Amino acid sequence: MSGGVPLLVTRPEPGNSATIARAAALGLDAYAMPLFAARAMPWAVPSVADFDALLLTSAQAARLAGPPLAGLAALPVYAVGTATADAARAAGLTVVQTGAGDAQSLLDAMTSKKIARILWLCGRERSEFDPRGAALKPLACYAVDAVDPPPGWEECVAAPAVLLAHSARAAQRIADLVGPRRAHLTLAAISPAVAAAAGDGWAELAIAAQPTDASMLALAHALCHKGEK
Repeated sequence: MSGGVPLLVTRPEPGNSATIARAAALGLDAYAMPLFAARAMPWAVPSVADFDALLLTSAQAARLAGPPLAGLAALPVYAVGTATADAARAAGLTVVQTGAGDAQSLLDAMTSKKIARILWLCGRERSEFDPRGAALKPLACYAVDAVDPPPGWEECVAAPAVLLAHSARAAQRIADLVGPRRAHLTLAAISPAVAAAAGDGWAELAIAAQPTDASMLALAHALCHKGEK
């Protein structure tokens, strides 16, 4: 049975639907409110001989890279999170390690293994990481564009609600859209960096214990039912 204040999921598809399904299984009153949409970008396959490994930090890269991705099949893949690893395998790539934390942690693990030349198949907008001396080459194969809030957004943010921010860009966009209404809204951020991007003035700003969707939803469950006996 659903209950508590509403939960607004703002990430793009297909992640939005996956989060909504997990939230529903937890009994949360969740609403799909994607504020971004992902699309493929043209890209050229570099020489695999120039790299030791392929880094994937988002499942969108594997899903949207298209036919050229087959040209990178010879590279071992290091993926951040199980969803990214699953998408890479579905695309015909060989995943040799799945990181349980963030991209920086996985990069640290890679460089500890003396992996020196890393191709990072990523989005047009991306975070900055310390390659720890390795040669890290970003190659954008998709873009995530801001879209207009879906129908029902204004009604949802007019009353207390919990919103999920899966990225710093999402946190900034949510903050811009809600403005002073954040005083009655709670934001659940996937990491401290995402929380910092959200700014101040929220009814509550909370950070997931781990940078995963499951951890965010565990936090959201507590926030949506906060104050209930």
